[in-house]
Amino acid sequence: MIDGKLLSYLYKQIPERKPFFKEMEQYARRHAVPIMDLYSMETVLVLLNMFRPKKILEIGTAIGYSALRMADATGAKIVTIERDDDRYEMAKANIALENKEEQITLIKGDAFEVFHKVSAVAPFDCLFIDAAKGQYQKFFETYTPLLTDRSLVITDNVLFKGYVIGNEGENKRLHKLGEKIDRYNNWLIHHPDYQTVILPVGDGIAISVKKSAS
Repeated sequence: MIDGKLLSYLYKQIPERKPFFKEMEQYARRHAVPIMDLYSMETVLVLLNMFRPKKILEIGTAIGYSALRMADATGAKIVTIERDDDRYEMAKANIALENKEEQITLIKGDAFEVFHKVSAVAPFDCLFIDAAKGQYQKFFETYTPLLTDRSLVITDNVLFKGYVIGNEGENKRLHKLGEKIDRYNNWLIHHPDYQTVILPVGDGIAISVKKSAS
């Protein structure tokens, strides 16, 4: 793992965000809303600007933070799914406050129940998975058929606070989730159609590129 002082140094180098994004970050901290780690977010934005997707599908909107960051940084069209009522309404309000309704399409519902709505606006160049950790492989298998031949898949939280290697602790639920994510990571690394690398930034992000694009 990275030394604590070096990690602190790296986080100090993160570029300044717009005031609205900083307000969202503060809200997420106060209300324990799971938004993307700052360093992971910056890493993803750099990757997206290199890859230049025209349309991104995000599974797990929360309050709209990552969707708005990606929209602001890339200009790509974004379709994002959120099943929680309160978070959906907050994301909708945040997207409206940033005047991004034409760029970001917000879909309410369980990702496995709104497939028909999502497929109606496919294809996508990028899939961003940041929802129920135990369903990562199912998300991947369900939605990668909607991707173009030149596609990128980003999965967040794949190191899951060390639980993927049996991090000590008495929370059995977290251990079981860690085991599921570990199985997903191994499955993903050996996927015949994608080349994957796991980056140890934030809580870990997996970057998967369709082999036909490499």
